[in-house]
Amino acid sequence: MSKGLLIVVSAPSGCGKGTVLAEVMKEGGFFYSVSATTRSPRQGEKDGENYFFITRERFEELIGSGGMLEYAEYCGNYYGTPLEAVEKKLNEGMDVILEIEVQGAMKVKEKCPDAVLVFILPPALETLRHRLEKRGTESGQVIEKRVSEAYGEISKAYSYDYVIVNDALEDAVSDFLNVIKAEKMTAKRSGELIDKVLGRI
Repeated sequence: MSKGLLIVVSAPSGCGKGTVLAEVMKEGGFFYSVSATTRSPRQGEKDGENYFFITRERFEELIGSGGMLEYAEYCGNYYGTPLEAVEKKLNEGMDVILEIEVQGAMKVKEKCPDAVLVFILPPALETLRHRLEKRGTESGQVIEKRVSEAYGEISKAYSYDYVIVNDALEDAVSDFLNVIKAEKMTAKRSGELIDKVLGRI
């Protein structure tokens, strides 16, 4: 059985990354990696679904034993990707999706050069601002801060393998699935197939 693909997805807040991935997951064959955090659950959040909520001590144990694929500390709390579940699913031939920010994505790229990095872009920064305003959940000042942060994040998209624009949801989902399909056809991932055709195996 061939190993699954490790797919790392990043996007600025308000790009609709979660919506795109929710549609992708409906296709089946993907495993969505749930991150671990030391922060307390927010209202409505479920352990093992939104995050694995663990103690700081346990998180630091995992760091020490190499049990975290990547991690970072924000506002006094740790966030990271537990390695065990990711490796298990990849070895079972499942394609694993990590939805993480740029800093974590670069750490994964370093540790797993075979990972496929996908960055989801808004059609324009103005569109992003409009989407954040439409949510109606944040002040103008917070929105401007998010747009400014988005500019910095998008500047790092050059380090990714693929870039997808989320303008029309259906197109973005189709583009994402095509990226995965094309990646699986690359020569570097098709050694077994080539050997089989040549009668070497």
